[in-house]
Amino acid sequence: MSLLAVGLSHRSAPHALLERAALSTERTGKLLADLAASQNVHEAAALATCNRIEVYAGVDKFHAAVTEITELLSVHTGVEPAELTQHLYVHYDGRAVQHLFTVACGLDSMVVGEPQILGQIRTALAAAQEHGTAGRALNDAMQQALRVGKRAHSETGLDRAGQSVVSVALDAAYQALGVEGPNDLRVLIIGAGSMAALAAASLNRAGVRHMVVANRTQERAEHLATQYSGAAVPISEIVPALGEADLVVACTGAPGYVITGEMLNRAAHSHPIALVDLALPRDVDPAVRELAGVHVVDLERVAEDGSAQAAGAAQEIAAVRDLVLGEVEAYAAAQRAEAVAPTVAALRVMAADVVRAELDRLRGKTPGLSDKDRAEVEQTVRRVVDKLLHVPTVRVKQLAGAPGGSSYAEALRELFGLDPASVEAVSAANAAGTTNEVSA
Repeated sequence: MSLLAVGLSHRSAPHALLERAALSTERTGKLLADLAASQNVHEAAALATCNRIEVYAGVDKFHAAVTEITELLSVHTGVEPAELTQHLYVHYDGRAVQHLFTVACGLDSMVVGEPQILGQIRTALAAAQEHGTAGRALNDAMQQALRVGKRAHSETGLDRAGQSVVSVALDAAYQALGVEGPNDLRVLIIGAGSMAALAAASLNRAGVRHMVVANRTQERAEHLATQYSGAAVPISEIVPALGEADLVVACTGAPGYVITGEMLNRAAHSHPIALVDLALPRDVDPAVRELAGVHVVDLERVAEDGSAQAAGAAQEIAAVRDLVLGEVEAYAAAQRAEAVAPTVAALRVMAADVVRAELDRLRGKTPGLSDKDRAEVEQTVRRVVDKLLHVPTVRVKQLAGAPGGSSYAEALRELFGLDPASVEAVSAANAAGTTNEVSA
């Protein structure tokens, strides 16, 4: 079984399409359920963020699986297959692993090195585990991706080069308002999810003194506001709150616009205001750009600033790319070596069966042998067989880690006349032992 990645991101699709294709948690769960029921997908996880929608799948048949995944993405995003296909990218086997590791490091993000992607991959894996669509292959790949991402941040200069999407957006807002930070700004955060929490934390670190949180669920708004000595208001009071705010961060995930020109007009805004829209689909009606004194910073603006930032971090990015390539090769070698394990296990099972049969035959021919002598003979026979098998089985695992290593497993099966069914049985038993916890 090989890894397949099918998706679209800010690099392959316009923002308007990403906005239309955004997947909610509920829709992501339904997508996973349908992927699990499909004929050519054996394992699946869906990574849905503000700038990408990707399916990672364990498959045997490349073309059939790509077709099924594309069709299901169309069904659950509502984007017609013909339009969706124009912007999809597909990676298979080693290239899929490399893409996953690259994404985990933040090299494929709007803002290079942004750390939030690691949490999003954990969430994607946890959802796949919850829905029973993550088997051993997908668990191994995504767990390793998390470890690679952590290495990239701890062992390279990526953190010095990279900022989060939130940080870049807030910096753009400060620039638009002509200030260096949020100290004297009256800030309104609309939403109380993970992105809103990141924004609140960033603003708090930067020294904000006036923060208000509005959310459809008042309890969640109060919880977030309390963490940073802010105030919470009902979503019904958003218009007067807009009237008092200098900086607004909107990230609700609502299906329609949360801020419109009509609302800003009712708010009777008399001073410049920056609206940071981090939602997909967007929370701020693009038409508000026409209003005097209104500055909008959205994900498209973040992507532009992120590209400029990446251009100045070439050395750090090169170091992370080298790390990724090394990890991809190590992962491939480990997978090749693991692929021979069922053959080795089947060989040892066959040898144990032969030893057992011969010892049973010996018992019938030597009824007078004492228990002590019989135990010594049995131990000696088993020791001889273990020693004879030790070097070839260890060596075949080492050789299998090299490119083309699968031929050594085939040679082992041929030389010892191993029953393919016994090898498959060991493989199935290993697959059933999949871990169900996100550990990295």
